[in-house]
Amino acid sequence: MNFLQLLSFGDNGWGDEIASGVLVTAALAIATLPFGLGLGFALAVAKRSADPALRLAAQIYTTLFRGLPELLTLFLVFYGGQNVLNLITGATGFEQILLSSFVAGMIGLGIVFAAYASEVFLSAFQAIPAGQWEGGRALGLSRMAILRLVIFPQLVRISLPGLTNVWLNLLKDTSLVSVIGLADILRQTGIAARVTREQFPFFALACVLYLLLTFASLAVVRRVEGWARRGEVAR
Repeated sequence: MNFLQLLSFGDNGWGDEIASGVLVTAALAIATLPFGLGLGFALAVAKRSADPALRLAAQIYTTLFRGLPELLTLFLVFYGGQNVLNLITGATGFEQILLSSFVAGMIGLGIVFAAYASEVFLSAFQAIPAGQWEGGRALGLSRMAILRLVIFPQLVRISLPGLTNVWLNLLKDTSLVSVIGLADILRQTGIAARVTREQFPFFALACVLYLLLTFASLAVVRRVEGWARRGEVAR
């Protein structure tokens, strides 16, 4: 049986499994993105807080999860999170809750994503002149209104290149969830490679699939960049 036949859909091929792996990988990355962005933005705001304890806590978080290997963070969330859920359900008398590989992967990768994204957001905050805040206050805007109407649109534009790099790292790091049982691209192609003993073709296919996801991501980023820069004066 040639490789194209091995990629067919149905009982005789691996097309169904690999297609489902692509969907799982994309779904995991997309589900992780808003969680990581929200947490990263909150950390960046905490680092700019007037409260020293809040700044210190945010710095410790960033240092910790930028220093730990992503795989170790996944293990801590997957196994440690299940232990925490067991303690909670045991103490409250509720039925045991199982932490799925998908949710554990989303939380683990989101925690790491947030640590890096917070630094990108912090640099973007520092790149915005203080006069922007002063101008907003002169117009009678509240702090939240200034942040939403004046600062946030500039923040998106300035931080987008850095966040793009963090997103591409996240896309690659989704391959790590295969070790906790999630049927992503790497796991599905790895199973196919072992069963058929066609290791190189299937792992080469995995490379192609990750690159296609990368190209699709960059196309979306270009559209977002165009939207973020729509108010700029052409030079």
